[in-house]
Amino acid sequence: MRLNDRLPTTYEYNGNDYPIDLTFDNVLDMFDVIADKDLSDYDKARLNLLYLFDGDHLDPEQATIEPEDVIDTWNDIHERYISLPDEKVVEYDLKGNPMPQKESKQLIDISKDGDHIYSSFMQAYRIDLIDEQGVMHWHKFKSLLNGLPENTVFKRIMQIRAWEPTEGESKEYRKNMTELQKIYSLEEVE
Repeated sequence: MRLNDRLPTTYEYNGNDYPIDLTFDNVLDMFDVIADKDLSDYDKARLNLLYLFDGDHLDPEQATIEPEDVIDTWNDIHERYISLPDEKVVEYDLKGNPMPQKESKQLIDISKDGDHIYSSFMQAYRIDLIDEQGVMHWHKFKSLLNGLPENTVFKRIMQIRAWEPTEGESKEYRKNMTELQKIYSLEEVE
């Protein structure tokens, strides 16, 4: 997010600007659609565009967005306005070959971590996210989430999930951290 740019509120399609709803709760609803394994890619794209635009733009009777453009339009909006840029730095060996990268653990699940994110926003910013539904822009939400102080509940949970044993830690500390990792795990329990 650049501080000297306005937050995006419109999307240009075929030479026309259309208002889009990029409030954080609307975007979170779109993530739920993306996670739905029962929907086709086309249906996911179409539903998410319905969240973003007034439904008339996708109504077959008065469609502004052509059915053949639905997936490309959704992908463009997702890439430009919703997804986080890939900030991984690729390291190279002396011959110029990419170095193998350690697989990083998943530290956040917006759906499962909702209570912790909510309480951390209250703790750090005195922002009630329920009151901000339909108001706070997704880019503001992302920035505030990324900037949460280390002493918030959610940041502490992320630290627990990222923890790996190191030399010098007591058995008691390792046992405690292992238990906490089980409690805050994002993996599905069968």
